[in-house]
Amino acid sequence: MTHTAFFGDGERAFALTHELIVELERKTGAGIGALCMRVPEGHFRHAELVEIVRLSLIGGGTSPKEAAALADTYAAKRPLNESFPIAIAVLQTVWSGAPTPEAANG
Repeated sequence: MTHTAFFGDGERAFALTHELIVELERKTGAGIGALCMRVPEGHFRHAELVEIVRLSLIGGGTSPKEAAALADTYAAKRPLNESFPIAIAVLQTVWSGAPTPEAANG
């Protein structure tokens, strides 16, 4: 399933495929279950948040090069409250198929 949200300069699609979940686990050193449980509670490393955004942009159809640039500009270098709701919605979509309304509206 895909989550759509405004990110950077426009509406973007975000999704984590099976292959991207495996890559997320490799990059963060954490299992997807642990990420789904602790990130929404605010227990995350900055790099984890950026990776969730970057990889889910790729899963949503953004090229890897553009996803890296967007994540660097609008996730890594901006206040956490801008990318945190997107990361939560992406993880909730992985977990249950759809984000909660609070996460979707960020």
